[in-house]
Amino acid sequence: MSDYRKHRSRRFIALTAILLASTPIALLGNLQSSRVDLAAAPKADPQPTGTNSKSVDWERVGDTSSPIFGIKIPEGYRQWELISVASNPQKDELKSIFGDKLAMKAYRDGTLPFPDGSTLVKLTWKREPLDGFEGAFVPGSTTMVQVMVKDAKKFATTGGWGFGRFIDGKPADEAQHKSCFGCHSKNSSVREHDFVFTHLAP
Repeated sequence: MSDYRKHRSRRFIALTAILLASTPIALLGNLQSSRVDLAAAPKADPQPTGTNSKSVDWERVGDTSSPIFGIKIPEGYRQWELISVASNPQKDELKSIFGDKLAMKAYRDGTLPFPDGSTLVKLTWKREPLDGFEGAFVPGSTTMVQVMVKDAKKFATTGGWGFGRFIDGKPADEAQHKSCFGCHSKNSSVREHDFVFTHLAP
């Protein structure tokens, strides 16, 4: 090999060595300059650990609570499952009875007595004749909402049930609520069904 080629080869090797030696330093410098100061960075808001579901607080007592029992109309009950329907021709009424998840599971499993927390709601409408169909009726205006809530300890003197009767969104008077359990307890078949009139429709 000529002296010129030897000189170029040595120069190439030297430049390559310098480049390789300096590369980690350059990379380290870039990493140092781009490092995020975690202590100074804004912290994200903590994620909620609960759920968005709302539980009904039956302990609250106010203008919308039933006397004696302190029962309120549960939020969202119209989205609950339908247990059955009923009518009262003497009063021109149509009724739908809804149950929460606890009540519906008890119905399907045949569980008696109903577990604590079971809630039943009866919605009543004034029935109106359907135009063009003799003898057929449809719901008119809402007249009443009735609520039953199971708490065997709290409502021990009324078969474990708390009652609420609401007319035009307001609770009925104390006298009407005093009569609730008497109506539910005077019939043996109702007593045997944990003081509940309504059976699950087929």
